[in-house]
Amino acid sequence: MRRTTDIEHLLNPLLQTSAVELLAISPPGWGANLLRGLTNSIQIAVGAFGLGLAIGIAGAWGKLYGSPVVRDLMEIYTTFVRAVPELVLILLLYYAGTDLINRALEQFGYATVDISGLAAGIGVLGIVQGAYATEVIRGAILAIPQGQIEAARAYGMPPGKMLRRITLPAMLPFAIPGLANLWLIATKDTALLAVVGFNELTQETRQAGATTKAYFTFFVAAGVLYLLLTLFSNVIIGRIERWARRGMPPIAETGR
Repeated sequence: MRRTTDIEHLLNPLLQTSAVELLAISPPGWGANLLRGLTNSIQIAVGAFGLGLAIGIAGAWGKLYGSPVVRDLMEIYTTFVRAVPELVLILLLYYAGTDLINRALEQFGYATVDISGLAAGIGVLGIVQGAYATEVIRGAILAIPQGQIEAARAYGMPPGKMLRRITLPAMLPFAIPGLANLWLIATKDTALLAVVGFNELTQETRQAGATTKAYFTFFVAAGVLYLLLTLFSNVIIGRIERWARRGMPPIAETGR
């Protein structure tokens, strides 16, 4: 038993050196690949979150103030997207969506296009994010004191101007917690794009692990990178929330 412990003690520095070499930025280390994958993941998450936010604002407005047809369409969209597993949606939208776009281009006499993985990833995850953002923003709008909306209508404010000047600023403090969760989910959902071969962080980690057989080292490193991204996001989200709640009483006081 003591002899086994001595062997492990002797091999421990070698294992540590091996892990450092594998995670080095310069070859033969794979650190640059992991950082490139992290950059791709952040780009997709930012694009998908922005697209989802735009869809969510339009969807919430349509659900609350749209015609019956618009409300029904938004209800079908949000129900379908939230009911189907995200991995299935990604596969469906990525492959079927690309095929439908190219078929439509052929029908109108245009050449087919090869959609980049970055654009496809942003589009697919943006549609998924939009369904959840719709409900988050709809709930935040309903939390606005109705007197503010009624006052804007009484002064004859057009719907578009009321959205910019009254609704969006007033609903922001109520929407930030839910939107913050959606942002963190977007950073994690980028890992699902590995199934379609896009080189985000998880795909780069899998390739590094398969080449070196050091799966534990690389997946721990990927987990640390995701954790650092989450911690940094929490700092930014906290500052945005304090900015959005400026002039409002602290939460502790509102609960009294």
